[in-house]
Amino acid sequence: MSPYSSRRVAALALPALIVLAAEPIYVLVDTAVVGHLGSVPLAALAIGGTVMSAAAWLGTVMAYGTTGRSARRFGAGDRAAAVAEGVQASWLAFGVGLALAVVAQVAAGPLARTLGGGDPVVAGAAAQWLRIAALGAPGLLLAAAGNGWMRGVQDTRRPLYYVLGANALSAVLCPILVYPAGFGLVGSAVANVVAQTVAGVLFARALVAERVSLRPRPEVIGQQIVLGRDLLIRGSAFQACFLSATAVAARFGTAVVAAHQITVQLWFFCALALDAVAIAAQSLVGAALGAGYDREARDLGRRIALIGGVCGACFAVVIGAGADVVPGWFSGDPAVRDQALVAWPWFVALLPLAGVVYALDGVLIGAGDARYLRNVTIVAALAGFLPVVWLAYALDAGLGGIWAGLSLFIVLRLVTLLLRMRSGAWAVVGAVR
Repeated sequence: MSPYSSRRVAALALPALIVLAAEPIYVLVDTAVVGHLGSVPLAALAIGGTVMSAAAWLGTVMAYGTTGRSARRFGAGDRAAAVAEGVQASWLAFGVGLALAVVAQVAAGPLARTLGGGDPVVAGAAAQWLRIAALGAPGLLLAAAGNGWMRGVQDTRRPLYYVLGANALSAVLCPILVYPAGFGLVGSAVANVVAQTVAGVLFARALVAERVSLRPRPEVIGQQIVLGRDLLIRGSAFQACFLSATAVAARFGTAVVAAHQITVQLWFFCALALDAVAIAAQSLVGAALGAGYDREARDLGRRIALIGGVCGACFAVVIGAGADVVPGWFSGDPAVRDQALVAWPWFVALLPLAGVVYALDGVLIGAGDARYLRNVTIVAALAGFLPVVWLAYALDAGLGGIWAGLSLFIVLRLVTLLLRMRSGAWAVVGAVR
């Protein structure tokens, strides 16, 4: 099998997809278990989980940055240097995780009260859950860093086993600790901490087994922070867009915001699946450039963009066929279903374009072109999404106006990414960009 073939893309993408899906599936299990305790514990879990999801997002950003840097070293034929990138990323992850765990002990109360809508009972329960769950942050971020360097050396099987094993352990522990053991909501937090710590230990043990130096190197950590900063700013632009969309949808009434929640969560699910192609791109493109194969990297970029578009089109066919059925899975309210159908044509039409966009994101992240990604995402947000979304509010354009903003955001990103690909300026060869 060619190291840059479509089969190789699939061989890396499929395990990555399972790893990406493991966490949301566990969250659903956790929610189902806690939901039977009553509305207060469930509301507390929603608040605490929202805060912890920020840590998970931070871990994802760190993993993406590590993959590209590690893949370049691996492509240059220096596996030890590729793993060494993972060592430094793990030190950074562990340090940030410890800081988050400590800060949470102080900030959990104010955060829970801010997000809790003024209900002191819910806020108190959320703060208690968050203080315990935050103790798993070092393990959570260590696992993210481990995913990053292992993808860089094109090892996607071990992360699959580690993540699935840890999540399965948590899925078993959670109902036991919540009910027979009598810990209630606290049992859910403990199960989270155990799973995340086990995953972190497994990835740390994998580093030790590589027999490379484990000494921290501040200069490399600093380079990783710069790359992570650009990806974080890019991610923040996404967050601002979707928060604004939700805020505008809420101003159109309950049925509109409920329908928006359904369609945007389905969008996130599709994006999660399409990200598996992007992860394969990060690994393979980084390796090709590290080996000095700029032509192969460009060919690979075009092929991955095509694969992303085909995958997006497949999702579009499925989502389009489910227009009369899928909204009803989430709401029995006819008004909500009718509003969801307003967004549905936009949703279906955008999926093939989004498949290409996410794939090209992966290509440029693998190439270490994070600064360009940061800049064009900010431009697309400020010049596309945000003005159209708030104009939709001013013109009372409803959910269709909100999705028009998302469409412009995707189209602007697609155009700028295709221009970058055509220029070839991203394809910088060498073990270090």
